[in-house]
Amino acid sequence: MANRREIITIYAAGLIQGVALVTFPAASTVFTSSSEYGLSSTEYGCLFIPQAVTAIASALLGASLTRQLGSKTIYLLGLASNFLAMTLLVVSQFAMKEHALAYGILLGATAGMGAGFGFTVPALNTFVAAFFPKKTDKAILALNALLGLGTALAPAFVALFVHLNIWWCLPVLVGALLLGLLLFSLNQTLNTGASSQPKKSNPNRSQLPARFWVFAAFAFVYGVCETMNGNWAVPYMTKYLGSSAALAALALAIFWGMVTAGRLGFAASEQWLPEKLVFRVLPFGLTGAFLAMAFVPKHATAFGILIFALNGLGCSALLPLAISFSQKELTTISTSVTGGVIACYQVGYGVAAFGVGPLQTSAEMKLNIIYGGTAGMALAMGALAFWVTFKKPAR
Repeated sequence: MANRREIITIYAAGLIQGVALVTFPAASTVFTSSSEYGLSSTEYGCLFIPQAVTAIASALLGASLTRQLGSKTIYLLGLASNFLAMTLLVVSQFAMKEHALAYGILLGATAGMGAGFGFTVPALNTFVAAFFPKKTDKAILALNALLGLGTALAPAFVALFVHLNIWWCLPVLVGALLLGLLLFSLNQTLNTGASSQPKKSNPNRSQLPARFWVFAAFAFVYGVCETMNGNWAVPYMTKYLGSSAALAALALAIFWGMVTAGRLGFAASEQWLPEKLVFRVLPFGLTGAFLAMAFVPKHATAFGILIFALNGLGCSALLPLAISFSQKELTTISTSVTGGVIACYQVGYGVAAFGVGPLQTSAEMKLNIIYGGTAGMALAMGALAFWVTFKKPAR
């Protein structure tokens, strides 16, 4: 049984990880400003390719490495990777006059962030599931709510520091928090109770059953939908709707704030709103919101912010519940399943983070049209939600 300090450590890590994760997309105005880094839309999109690649690789490797090194080591490795990402982001500002050099450092920073996310988040979900075996759904929703709170705080901090002309204070602050958490975690046991030795298995049987790929497909589509909001909200607000950078940051903060509020709200109201019902309904709310984004008139900033709030609520409980359902159903490979689901989520993240840039430049598609097309992905996620929650006969 975990002690209070271990529980606080893990939930604090979720909060700090959330801030770190959104530091890069929240600072998109800094990266694309001609007076700062001067990245084009395609360069901005490509910035997240290393993050997606390293996140996928670390999430997939995490399960096997956990059996050899233990969950605590993987968690600490994730924190160290996050710290490296923040350090490189701070260093990059000193190379702004050399565009290629600054961009290369930024690519290294996002690669570190991806590795940090891929190692840390599956480990955190595994810790929480082990700490609260009888309340897994609520515990994982609470963890991801704190992660969402961190993602909501990042745009607010960026807006404040950009206004003060010291945007680099955010990665400095996050780096200091990560370093403090890393040093504090070294003295914690952080034991999941699972054996670190690899389990014997039948080599003729697949390590990942067919059922896993339903969860994987859901996570992929969810990753696309979430990233369309998380990474492209600021460009949509500033370049398409013509809002100020401050209002664009507000829209992004409200999106992540609603993600957090939704996770907390659905965790607290499971007696009235069963998790399966929430899981099945939310994707269709996202579908409607994405369709509405295609028809928002120019300069309708308030309407745009409202839609991002609705999108945040729609995204809120989906990924945590997908992780929870997969762990409950595929108990014998729960560690591998968590890493695999996170990896597929990151594949969707990479597709949306990179793909929008070329669609705008090469295909000359406007952001509102791309958002409208994403409604099809949300609709597919709704169909997968019914498939995921379909009650199969006991085997």
